[in-house]
Amino acid sequence: MSEPVRLIKKYPNRRLYDTKTSAYITLGDVKDLVLKFEVFKVVDAKTGDDLTRSILLQIILEEETGGVPLFSSELLSGFVRFYGSTMQGMLGKYLENNMKTFVDFQQKLQDQSRTMGGPNGGDNAHMQADFWNQFLNFQQPAMQSMMTTYMDQSKKMFQSMQDQLQSQTRNMFITGLLNPSDKDEK
Repeated sequence: MSEPVRLIKKYPNRRLYDTKTSAYITLGDVKDLVLKFEVFKVVDAKTGDDLTRSILLQIILEEETGGVPLFSSELLSGFVRFYGSTMQGMLGKYLENNMKTFVDFQQKLQDQSRTMGGPNGGDNAHMQADFWNQFLNFQQPAMQSMMTTYMDQSKKMFQSMQDQLQSQTRNMFITGLLNPSDKDEK
């Protein structure tokens, strides 16, 4: 039986209250929960709104400004450009799937290291290389799938724009025929 979701309440004074431990916690403590793979949810104490994503983004911001950043300015600019575009949902899903695949392969490597007698056991380097090759081989079909979806969406969008232009042109032409201008009468 799975454990219930750990509830953390965020109060207006920006303090976080862990209902499991009945104590106030910091963003660092929330980061520790993430690192331990504990399932939690952060809610606004007053409204009950889910603030989990916001808190996770705050943790990422602190990590990015506190040490060696994971994201370059160019990559972050690219993310900003995707917001509001037709590709936003697809990019999010693509990144999520790739992160999951990466984590799964990393876990397999760690499991394999343990079963081979630790980091120095057997043919561990060869097996790690095989896992990385499998991971990289996954990338090509994923990119092809993403590009196919992108091309299909672009084609549909272009067709829709063409249909709208034809409809507007037709309406302008019909309106012009039904309501001739007074220029010819003068």
